[in-house]
Amino acid sequence: MIDEAQNLSILQLEQIRLLSNLETEKNKLLQIVLMGQPELDQKLRLYELRQLRQRIGVYFHIEPLQKIDINNYVYHRLANVCNDVFVLKNLLFTDEAIEALHRYTGGIPRIINILCDRALLAAFVKESHRIDHHMIEDCAREILCHEHSL
Repeated sequence: MIDEAQNLSILQLEQIRLLSNLETEKNKLLQIVLMGQPELDQKLRLYELRQLRQRIGVYFHIEPLQKIDINNYVYHRLANVCNDVFVLKNLLFTDEAIEALHRYTGGIPRIINILCDRALLAAFVKESHRIDHHMIEDCAREILCHEHSL
């Protein structure tokens, strides 16, 4: 599995294609999974990578989440990382916070994760189990300012 595959050079992707040729008489020896941002799809459309593109058996693109799905997504992720049932049951992202998450992230899971992580840290510092739209907005401003300063 290769994450952030959009950052690989054309030469590196060509080497991955060569690795995909390793096989016995009956089976392929490697199953390669490339994961990345939309730029990976753009890179794979390059003429120089046509042979690699032809070897892709399954292609999947995650669409941005709809506002209605963000709440379930956030609590699903929390349930997977939180061992404390009491904390999980008492942790609340308000409806307005979910709306703010959608507004600032466009439903992109990666940005939702970053913004929620920052909001959870802010709630911890404030010793609060409630995350409201003000926290999301403050965190979004911090993240957006940081990205523009890079």
